[in-house]
Amino acid sequence: MTASIRFVFVVHDHQPVGNFDGVFEQAYHDSYRPFLDLLERHPQIRIGLHTSGPLAEWLEAHHPEYLDRLAALAARRQIEIVGGAFAEPVLAMLPSWDRIGQIRRYTDWLEHRLKTAVSGMWVAERVWDPSMTADLAAAGIEWTILDDSHFKAAGLVDEQLDRHWLTEGDGKTLTVFPVSERLRYVIPFAAPEATIDHLRLLASRRDGAIAVFGDDGEKFGVWPDTHRTCFEEGWLERFFGLLEANQDWISMSLPSEVVRDEPPAGTIWLPECSYREMTEWVLPPAQQLACIRGRQAAATDPSLAALAPFVRGGSWRNFRHRYPEANEMYARMLVVSNRLARLGATGPVDSQAYDDAVAATYRGQCNCAYWHGAFGGIYLPHLRNAIYRELITAENALDRAEGRPAAWVEAVSSDYDFDGRTEVRLSNEHLDCWIAPAAGGMLYELDLRQQRHNLLATLDRRPEAYHEQVLAGPGQARSIIDASQLATFKQEGLERMVRYDSTRRKSLIDHFYDIDARADAVAAGEALERGDFASGGYEASIRRNPDRMQVLLSRRGNVWGIPLKLSKAITLSAGTDRVEIGYKLEGLPANFCQHLAVEFNFAGLPAQAAGRCFRDGHGIERGHLGSQLDLKEVDQLTLEDDWLDIRATLNCQVASNGGQAGIWTFPIESVSQSEGGFELVHQSVVVMPHWIVTPDASGCWQVTLQLDVSRLATATTHQDAAAAAHLRTGS
Repeated sequence: MTASIRFVFVVHDHQPVGNFDGVFEQAYHDSYRPFLDLLERHPQIRIGLHTSGPLAEWLEAHHPEYLDRLAALAARRQIEIVGGAFAEPVLAMLPSWDRIGQIRRYTDWLEHRLKTAVSGMWVAERVWDPSMTADLAAAGIEWTILDDSHFKAAGLVDEQLDRHWLTEGDGKTLTVFPVSERLRYVIPFAAPEATIDHLRLLASRRDGAIAVFGDDGEKFGVWPDTHRTCFEEGWLERFFGLLEANQDWISMSLPSEVVRDEPPAGTIWLPECSYREMTEWVLPPAQQLACIRGRQAAATDPSLAALAPFVRGGSWRNFRHRYPEANEMYARMLVVSNRLARLGATGPVDSQAYDDAVAATYRGQCNCAYWHGAFGGIYLPHLRNAIYRELITAENALDRAEGRPAAWVEAVSSDYDFDGRTEVRLSNEHLDCWIAPAAGGMLYELDLRQQRHNLLATLDRRPEAYHEQVLAGPGQARSIIDASQLATFKQEGLERMVRYDSTRRKSLIDHFYDIDARADAVAAGEALERGDFASGGYEASIRRNPDRMQVLLSRRGNVWGIPLKLSKAITLSAGTDRVEIGYKLEGLPANFCQHLAVEFNFAGLPAQAAGRCFRDGHGIERGHLGSQLDLKEVDQLTLEDDWLDIRATLNCQVASNGGQAGIWTFPIESVSQSEGGFELVHQSVVVMPHWIVTPDASGCWQVTLQLDVSRLATATTHQDAAAAAHLRTGS
């Protein structure tokens, strides 16, 4: 008699908040719908299906018939609907109240829409933290699935991974299934028979074994070449047919059935972990490559093979170390979440506005923009923009929920980004300015409340492990993990475009260059920094008036070894959409003559796109928003985006020595990796007014800048979906 096995097959379908409508639609046609079509033709194939909240909401709006079909399949128990946190956040980064709130909200949504009970959930990116156990249990979750690497990291061996386990936290228990890494790699990339052979091996080892597959549904049609493999060439049809042909010993089981029918193997306490690749991606490039090579060596050396399960990388949280921009989003999200929690405890004035704020906050926690691996992630501007859009939406809703007055201004200081140093938030009803005195006195976030857009959702260019492959050029192996694949270059010449930034790509970054510094050298990062102000610490003080707030930043530093004091005052008034910035240099020797350039970055305004352009002070168009310009003796430059309804105008008053500014502009473009290969991504555009500084008789030099950020008077209102579609340009 053939030994039997229970096969638990779980599919996870997801599209992130902010992804383009066309991407959703293409994935629906290439993967989600044909998979469901095939499933309906094979009623003996039973699976667990998780559809993330952002995707489910899109399907409800665009293809509600798909959700009706899911409900029918769930009613006849061919599929089990797998729950999760509504907006697909990495739960490990959330406070407890948001973990529980997200899960409960999505369970309620699914049970109401699909008329089925939800008892288990998908953990986004399988990022696990032991503290999550009690929160999942409190949210009503009975089971989840994690990678077998989690269990191996806890000391279990392969022979113990053909069953489900309990884990415990704060006295609460949760059933956890180990997902087979072997099955993740062979489905659908090896012949269908390879899976059957693996299941036969597991069954022969223990009668009644459990095998679990759990992975992205997009690998069935969305990932490169998989639509052809799975549907046109019939891989999935053959796979389902083999499962049906072997159902005398392969029993396709829903997760909740296994939990109900079989006792757990025992209780295991899983460490903080994710799937193996994720723990590698979070490491800095050199350590990432060392970890991969170490794991490969351990796996192939018999004397080290027992150590291989314990060779893994770092904590998912350290993506916030690798990418300060991820930490900025996270910190911004926590500000909103904490404000929500406080208001929830005291009671909102407007309950509908409060609920709107909750929904937007949850969407602003969607994980995809907070990290980077084989997919674009944080490198994709439209995903970062979407996160900030939701968080600003939540703040606006909270203003209504609190009954805040129509016009106001405030300045608040705190350690917002958890670096042990104080930042300042300068805000009114139109603008939200976030300033880091200790990091060059930079303006690192500038939110436009009406347009719900952060003009400083930028990304610095920094080394990545895969840049070694890019620099080698086309035709080289894609990865040390799979040397059989060749790297795909989505544009020509990427190997010449890899550059790294020595200072943050934010605003109010103060550079001192040589007198004869050229625009092209500055754009290429070849102009030498002659001062210590660009990343040096500034002292900060706040001057408060009822309708006007000012943050004064000052630093004593040097340029070419010459000591001086640089002060910059940032002023915001109630009822305005203008930021005033005053610069003053003091203590200059009489013969002082240096080149000062103040860097501004503008993000989310795509290059080479219709309706987005520079205009000079005469209203003359000077090129698209990725143009490299070298403007002489100008006092104004405007950036216009008629899709986002933004006009940002930088005015430079004549300096105290009578000199007008020149303005350099140039794009910041990164070379990054996505599932389709290597590509060039437009991240921001630099606008850099610059002056030759010479002192007056008192040894001072001064200039005033004004940044007006308004709505376009002639702009028409565009739907968010259309605006998002146009954001694709350059990304």
